[in-house]
Amino acid sequence: MTFVYVSNADSGDISVLSLAAGGELTPVDTLALGGSLMPLALSPCQGFLYVARRSEPMALLSLRIDPHSGRLSLLGETGLPASMAYVSTDRSGRFLFAASYPSHQITVSPIGPDGQVGSVQQTLGTGPNAHAILAAPSNRHVLVTSLGGGRLMNFEFDPASGQLSPKPAADWIARPGAGPRHFCFSPCGRFVYLLNELDAGLDVLAFDAHSGQLRALQTISSLPSGFSGKAWAADIHITPDGRHLYTSERNSSTLAIFKVQPESGLLSSLGHVPVEAQPRGFAIDASGQQLLVVGQQSHHLGRWRIDPHTGQLDLQQRLPVGQNPNWVEIRA
Repeated sequence: MTFVYVSNADSGDISVLSLAAGGELTPVDTLALGGSLMPLALSPCQGFLYVARRSEPMALLSLRIDPHSGRLSLLGETGLPASMAYVSTDRSGRFLFAASYPSHQITVSPIGPDGQVGSVQQTLGTGPNAHAILAAPSNRHVLVTSLGGGRLMNFEFDPASGQLSPKPAADWIARPGAGPRHFCFSPCGRFVYLLNELDAGLDVLAFDAHSGQLRALQTISSLPSGFSGKAWAADIHITPDGRHLYTSERNSSTLAIFKVQPESGLLSSLGHVPVEAQPRGFAIDASGQQLLVVGQQSHHLGRWRIDPHTGQLDLQQRLPVGQNPNWVEIRA
């Protein structure tokens, strides 16, 4: 059984839903934890869920997933030095990374054999407004966006000790005013797709798995035709087969759809679809058939079927969740 987890910032809880093989979503539980709950991360083994509380006392909460019911139980919480906009684990699941937008820093914390996150073992300053942090598929490099600093920062990672070492010479510098926000790796690991919040531009970057070096290949807009006003791009995800990529934009409440050229990694626009109001977060299931998007203003989750050939989206279901839903994780 597949399970879905949605963090709800204003109601301080996590919505738990089941996702049937045919795509039907069914509410399972709501776990009240209190505070402003935002970024989520699943462990690589899919047995644990991590959530950052961005209100005082700021902390990382470790949750165990019941593999049969999908329900969550609290293992414990560990204090964090700042409000974290993004959390993720390394590829082994032994360390947890966190990026702080207001405090311009990233942290590394060990994860115990029981799945519980321990105290922060390393803190590093970043450029202004760190917004996302992800380990490369090789687990030897970690990339971090600095929205205010206009760069994608590069760190070497020691998977044995969990230590990060800055590689400023390998940082990628964005165009002025772009605002690097969220990014994802292609399934093959050869490309990075970087969404910029302030101009909604989408950068395609070649990624050298050995050196961590990044090279610009393409920039394409993620804004719908005729859009006017201030761009406010949010999230980005690619299908497991690497054929289609999607981004969200909050002021137009749309998802952009792109076709991915498999050899070159380049993108071509396939249009836009209106979704939930102010779509900050969304996710794609492991089959690549379902896209789940939440609206911060609609307080609903929408389930869209992905056409595997065209990448187009077809709305199948809407369900209420908590207040100000902002992050979605799917456990296969």
